[in-house]
Amino acid sequence: MQVAKKEKQSHIEHSYMAMAYPKLCNVLSFYLATIIAISQFLISILPYLNPITLLITLADALLSLYLRSCGLCPCTVELDDQTTMNFWVANSRRSNKPALVMLHGYGGNSKWQFIHQVGSLSQSFNLYIPDLLFFGKSYTNRPERTEVFQAKCVAEGLKRLGVERFAVYSVSYGGYVAYWMAEMYPELVEKVVVVSCGVGMTEEQKREQINKVGSNALNLLVPESAHDLRLLVNLTVHKPGPSKWVPDIFLHGFINVTYKQHRKEKLELAEHLLSKKTDIDLPILTQETLIIWGDKDDVFPVYLAYQLQRQLGPKSKVEIIEDTGMTPCQSRYI
Repeated sequence: MQVAKKEKQSHIEHSYMAMAYPKLCNVLSFYLATIIAISQFLISILPYLNPITLLITLADALLSLYLRSCGLCPCTVELDDQTTMNFWVANSRRSNKPALVMLHGYGGNSKWQFIHQVGSLSQSFNLYIPDLLFFGKSYTNRPERTEVFQAKCVAEGLKRLGVERFAVYSVSYGGYVAYWMAEMYPELVEKVVVVSCGVGMTEEQKREQINKVGSNALNLLVPESAHDLRLLVNLTVHKPGPSKWVPDIFLHGFINVTYKQHRKEKLELAEHLLSKKTDIDLPILTQETLIIWGDKDDVFPVYLAYQLQRQLGPKSKVEIIEDTGMTPCQSRYI
């Protein structure tokens, strides 16, 4: 009786396995076929892809992960049906931390410009880092290309995010935007830091610097070739170091990721900046202002720092970093 019962149970188990085995094989075959199909597709399109561009895109994605690890998260603000601002903002605001807004220059977007500072500053400040219009993911269909319009959009975006009072740290082109933000919204902007910026230049000084560049200034601000980008690096970095040995193919990849999108609009921003008449009666800011410069800055000579200080008066202070150009000044000091 016992033997017969065991034989019957064994027969049932064998029958179940015989039924389950084909199903398992079908599932495994499906996943294997899917993997093979995806692999074949990737192999088929690989000759048409630029691996360097893919590498730079991957680096951009890693920067996003790094910002997230610093307690920031991306946030899109729709100002109206034509204008969208993208911010990296403090994931959880703390009342014991002041708010700090960081405005980038033409050298990239919010992620690439401030990678050296975000880690330490996020421990002491609630950070808000916007992509200025036509950089990163910020965009508008409106025709305005002025720094004043940029300032209005950043300020409106911050209001929508509930930021009521903040200091602003700005670099190069971002300095123009920060200056007008401080002038137009004194109730929002508490303090200002301007790093290597041409705000306050006279018409003669601007022409002199454009002529000194000895190349098409628009191509330097919005590089289209590895040659243009290399010239920009040599102009902004006092001691380029290993960067001067970077192969052209990597520079092309960086241009494709950073400068190619909205190139036409970026050029229009630069054209406005270079062609507009300088402000003879530049408004004097009411906020405390820190002016930071490198003594070897070939883009904006160091005398412009003291000229801006004289314009702003006793509420301003100048800090000069020795043996540095424009880019190290941006990345090392705050």
